[in-house]
Amino acid sequence: MKVYQTSEIKNIALLGSAGSGKTTLAESMLYEAGIIKRRGSIEAKNTVSDYFPVEQEYGYSVFSTVFHVEWNNKKLNIIDCPGSDDFVGGAITALNVTDQAVILINGQYGPEVGTQNNFRYTEKLKKPVIFLINQLDSDKCDFDSLISTMQDIYGPKCVQIQYPIATGAGFNSLIDVLLMKKYSWKPEGGAPIIEDIPAEEMDKAMELHKALVEAAAENDEGLMEKFFEEETLTEDELREGIRKGLVTRSIFPVFCVCAGKDMGVRRLMEFLGNVVPFVSEMPKVHNTRGEEVAAESDGPTSLYFFKTGVEPHIGEVSYFKVMSGKVKAGADLANADRGSKERIAQIFACAGANRIPVDELCAGDIGCTVKLKDVKTGNALNGKDCDWRYDFIKYPNAKYSRAIKAVNEQEMEKLMVALTKMRQEDPTWVVEQSKELRQTIVHGQGEFHLRTLKWRLENNEKIQVKFDEPKIPYRETITKSARADYRHKKQSGGAGQFGEVHLIVEPYAEGMPDPTVFKFGGQEYRMNIKGREEIDLEWGGKLVFLNSVVGGAIDTRFMPAILKGIMERMERGPLTGSYARDVRVIVYDGKMHPVDSNELSFMLAARNAFAAAFKDAGPKILEPIYDLEVYVPADFMGDVMSDLQGRRALIMGMDSEAGYQKLQAKIPLKELANYSIALSSITGGRASFTTKFASYELVPNDIQQQLIKEHEEEEKED
Repeated sequence: MKVYQTSEIKNIALLGSAGSGKTTLAESMLYEAGIIKRRGSIEAKNTVSDYFPVEQEYGYSVFSTVFHVEWNNKKLNIIDCPGSDDFVGGAITALNVTDQAVILINGQYGPEVGTQNNFRYTEKLKKPVIFLINQLDSDKCDFDSLISTMQDIYGPKCVQIQYPIATGAGFNSLIDVLLMKKYSWKPEGGAPIIEDIPAEEMDKAMELHKALVEAAAENDEGLMEKFFEEETLTEDELREGIRKGLVTRSIFPVFCVCAGKDMGVRRLMEFLGNVVPFVSEMPKVHNTRGEEVAAESDGPTSLYFFKTGVEPHIGEVSYFKVMSGKVKAGADLANADRGSKERIAQIFACAGANRIPVDELCAGDIGCTVKLKDVKTGNALNGKDCDWRYDFIKYPNAKYSRAIKAVNEQEMEKLMVALTKMRQEDPTWVVEQSKELRQTIVHGQGEFHLRTLKWRLENNEKIQVKFDEPKIPYRETITKSARADYRHKKQSGGAGQFGEVHLIVEPYAEGMPDPTVFKFGGQEYRMNIKGREEIDLEWGGKLVFLNSVVGGAIDTRFMPAILKGIMERMERGPLTGSYARDVRVIVYDGKMHPVDSNELSFMLAARNAFAAAFKDAGPKILEPIYDLEVYVPADFMGDVMSDLQGRRALIMGMDSEAGYQKLQAKIPLKELANYSIALSSITGGRASFTTKFASYELVPNDIQQQLIKEHEEEEKED
């Protein structure tokens, strides 16, 4: 295989909803390019993509697949991404390391929720988009209606390059309005028959050609002037205008294909090779120091490892993009993230489960290697005099969580090793060992996502696991002030233990002035503040600790022990054992013994005094509230809103966005536990949502009583 220069490389992400036909398209592209001799199928479980056992078991893509084709002296690196929103990590990774998105649309259904999600990601990352309408041979495909829907959603930027003469089972021909030719195929697909446009299609073709010429001309001043003068552009000028429009996202070309019959695929690849922007034409990536990294072969060698796969009989396969310079087999490089040295013994061009050895890869190219000692996803390997690192890939927050444990408790350590390894393959799996909840929690993008995790653990790693609903990280606080004192006294031969603490607790809010006086039971307590500590609690909120002891009733040296006792009790609140927050504690009096007083005595006295005062201070339980955004087709809006209201959600607003309704709400975390399953059931999988932590709020009184009762029963069992 020849060494491709930066100016000969194009990187493309293949996106689309589940069922849009990406894996089938990838097979046809590889077949057309001669990488494979026959096209596989999902049914036969022999495709280049979807080659992992879990993918063949479930019949859907779990991992992105990196492959390449050589076409017209260009190298097209293509990443086939999973369609399900549960595996969105693959799409986000791919978009960050490629320069062009091809979004497949199922000709039967038009733009789906997955289409909308993918388009939003391209928008955020400013990536060019080509729309590809697939499954034109379906009887349900209404092409004109589909185009109308797309133009409603994406506006006039959505410009047709092609249209089918007829859709349905007899589909075998289309009109290309860039080349102004008719393309048709024999039943086996493959090489097209190229002819002049029939007279009966000429008016429609000319109208669409004119619209395309106008859209292309708008991206270049010189082309616009020529268009005004001559009302037309040459093929090369058209391509140049479209390329510039792709880079600025001012044009979204629409192509047609029937991937299952290999019709239209070759023409698509010609366009990708001839028109899609090169690496050098796209905005430059920045390293962690904010410096631009140019994809130049004569720059310092720097590789970014964006994906790790674990394959049977091989182990870890590490996929990288050459950000700068060149890399050769046998190169010695430094890991900027881990401080280790690494030798790249072999480098390969990617072809799914197959790898083609190459001697060298240049800036902008994508490849893989095996058997690295200490390289993880997200790491950078650099040559001499270069220490660049990268963190430009940002993944969405988790949407679905489960507590996980091994059925055989002795396998917990083995389970944690497996989870750590699997997170290298998919960074959107997040593993948390919660000290607060005393659970190991796995967070993912949906129920489907975690079901796949469970299948892999049980079938690949041979570890039987159990999922439970995670506990909710409630918080406890108080709503009024209260006073308590406690004397700790213990005598058992020799030196004893003695400490007495008098304190007041009250709710704390940011910016509150220090107190001067309190009244309890008709008695007035005046405060004379001598010391103040404000502690930002690691679980959120604050503890403000004031020393108002006068006359030396408690020596200052015991104050840290008193604070420690209070902190210990705040870590296990008296109502549900949850963390306490937003409390101000004023220690105003006490007693000590010249011999028996020590730190332990005052720590225990403070802990008990604080617990007693907390229970008298109108204690309340707080629950985590999340901001929720739901993207839903308009016809499901009523059902989704009704479901949310049954989940104690507060609807904050509604908006229309790209053909879908966007619903904004605030919802308790407790009610989100199974929301991804419910939303999918209500909408037939056509809606999606995002969540983000917002705040802690008081739980309703009936729920508080229920939580306290449950905690008391748990305590009895313990």
